[in-house]
Amino acid sequence: MNKRNVNLATTTSITTSYAGEFAGTYIAAALLSASTIDDGGLTIKANIAFKEVIKQLATSALVTAAGCDFDPTSSITLTERILQPSELQVNLQLCKYDFVNDWEAQSMGYGLGQTLPPKFSDFLIAHVASEVAQNTEFCIWQGDTAAATNNSFDGFEKLIAASAAAGDIPAAQQVAAVGGGLNAGNIIAEMSKVVDAIPAALYGKEDLFLYVGSQAAKLYVQALGGFAASGLGANGVNAQGTQWWNNGSLTISGVKIFVCPGMSANKMFAAQRSNLYFGTGLLNSTQEVKVLDMSDLDGSNNVRMIMRFTSAVQFGVAADLVEYA
Repeated sequence: MNKRNVNLATTTSITTSYAGEFAGTYIAAALLSASTIDDGGLTIKANIAFKEVIKQLATSALVTAAGCDFDPTSSITLTERILQPSELQVNLQLCKYDFVNDWEAQSMGYGLGQTLPPKFSDFLIAHVASEVAQNTEFCIWQGDTAAATNNSFDGFEKLIAASAAAGDIPAAQQVAAVGGGLNAGNIIAEMSKVVDAIPAALYGKEDLFLYVGSQAAKLYVQALGGFAASGLGANGVNAQGTQWWNNGSLTISGVKIFVCPGMSANKMFAAQRSNLYFGTGLLNSTQEVKVLDMSDLDGSNNVRMIMRFTSAVQFGVAADLVEYA
């Protein structure tokens, strides 16, 4: 096997360090590129120093018949949920041999108009950022701090399930998943159950979405393409089969569908975007991005990547959620 010598380390050190606000640009590229965030599915709280309190205000008997006397029969209940980002880090060692060919190819350019990493360190940071984005997307939904893996922070599936078990989500808004799992034959009926459970006060809101995983979305496309007993005929919508869909928006019964690659295959949630939060601290002094060229220390061709950042998710009002699980 031919092995090239990589002289990047001996000619120019690629050691780079960013901290605090200066690291924010790179951290944002990593965290905010997660599909659910990048596509606008969550409300972002970007500058949480430690934790943020999400207030929940509930009123009862607010409007009553008029009278001469002051009659404070109305009640206000103020509760709160805490959005406290977890402190996370990436410690990774890479060999320059594994990446220099790709970097040199990009530096020479594949075509006109491409934005290319000006430095090898930026190329490595971008590579790690893409991996962090995938992990963040998964943890937004399936994260579990008690698990052995994917434990960066607790995701919506765990948080909402706990709230449902505590009775904070009305029973009518807890939809039991179909036995045997979702398929093209039942996906429309099962999605419709979630839509039917949406409170009347929320239906029609601009930021209301039915959040589904990638598998559920594919099944829905297949069902509307005629490959299921959905009453659409063998050729589906406009007799086009699955060709009717070209990566455009999906809706069901007037509710927009939001596809979340990180969500479990047989779960769905209906919620307003303004009720789902992703928290981080892009300006925190504890944030850090480092690329350490180990050739400066031990003469090797290794590079160590260090990222330190914070992340968490939380919802606001449990009574405004619909869970399918």
